[in-house]
Amino acid sequence: MKQLKVLITSSYYWPEGAGTAPYLTGLAEYLASRGHTVVVATTFAHYPEWRSSANGRYMLSEVRAGVTVRRRAHFVPRHQSAAQRALYEATLLTSGVTALRLRRRPDVVIGTCPSLAAGALARLASIAYRAPYGLIFQDLTGLAARQSGVTGGDRVASGVHRAELAIARRAEGVAIIAEGFRAYFEAGGLAPQRIVRLRNWTRRVEPEETREETRARLGWPPGELVCLHGGNMGQKQGLGNILDAAALLDGERIRIVLAGDGNDRARLQADASRRRLANVEFMPMQDPGRWEELMQASDVLLVNQRASVADMSLPSKLTSYFAAGRPVVASVSHDSETAREIEAAEAGYVVPPEDSDALRGVLISLRRDPSAASAFGDSLRRYAEAHLSAEASLERHEEFTLAVASRAVARTKLERVAGAAR
Repeated sequence: MKQLKVLITSSYYWPEGAGTAPYLTGLAEYLASRGHTVVVATTFAHYPEWRSSANGRYMLSEVRAGVTVRRRAHFVPRHQSAAQRALYEATLLTSGVTALRLRRRPDVVIGTCPSLAAGALARLASIAYRAPYGLIFQDLTGLAARQSGVTGGDRVASGVHRAELAIARRAEGVAIIAEGFRAYFEAGGLAPQRIVRLRNWTRRVEPEETREETRARLGWPPGELVCLHGGNMGQKQGLGNILDAAALLDGERIRIVLAGDGNDRARLQADASRRRLANVEFMPMQDPGRWEELMQASDVLLVNQRASVADMSLPSKLTSYFAAGRPVVASVSHDSETAREIEAAEAGYVVPPEDSDALRGVLISLRRDPSAASAFGDSLRRYAEAHLSAEASLERHEEFTLAVASRAVARTKLERVAGAAR
């Protein structure tokens, strides 16, 4: 196998523990462990808190797990709007350009895209070094501008959409984490054989505490059903309906736990306090191991999205949810990528989004019939083992990187199709 010099552009990276950062970090470190020389051009940690860890620094270079990480500071918005997001992307791009000045020309550039700027940086690096580039899409920013509920998003969505597709069409190959993204790129002019599905993988640290020990530590009494939502608390999640459901669950021995951070957390906490929702508990982001203990101690794991969110993203929390073997309740659009993944994994229940009555109903039914909850465990574990293995997923990520470097993504894809047909 040829050893490559790989440049990865990303707006999220270690030590961020939520969202896409663990997968992008895992990819870079896996490639380095395989003998490739890897440089990551990225930012200072800022997600999901939306507070920069730069502490007055503009740049930082460090080596971790064999990967050279080059960080640049940028504007981090405290509140989400189209104007604030535009400034975020613009400063990511302008500061990120300075991280692309390398001593040695890369053989291949991989842009990782929950942000438009990271894809644009990959394109610029490709031009500067005359190296092929590929893109890995964790989110679709063109659709996100329209679907996520950010103020002013509709006004800029068409421009973001055009820019995203222009960058993708010039890439040697495009990798998508959800099959539903395929139609977006094919409609935008990409040949089907240049689009590759690469799944995210399960990340799991085995708990040290038992379920009973964790519940005792947290003060959760026996017989109380605990519904956990983990990760980002932002516009896309639209978590207000969870508080509405909690108000309807008064006296039902059901606790709703929101663990994480985000730009909507302060408002949610203030609203819960104003409404005196004693059955709602807020917790900070949990470290690896503690997060698994929290899921293990819970009875139901919750995914919540605004009704407008359809095919723009697939929540990264699902991989850890599935491995936990707990039923998932998804308050999401039935046309969304999330709903399709829940149904494919036989992971639990999909209820209409922004419908607090429907959410209340399914939680009450799960408390009254615990056997229904336990029935999902085996199917979830089988699905995680079959589709979410880190080893298999990272091998495919490396294959994609090698194919982009050799300008052979389309040929590799066609050979796979032909091989499957035989």
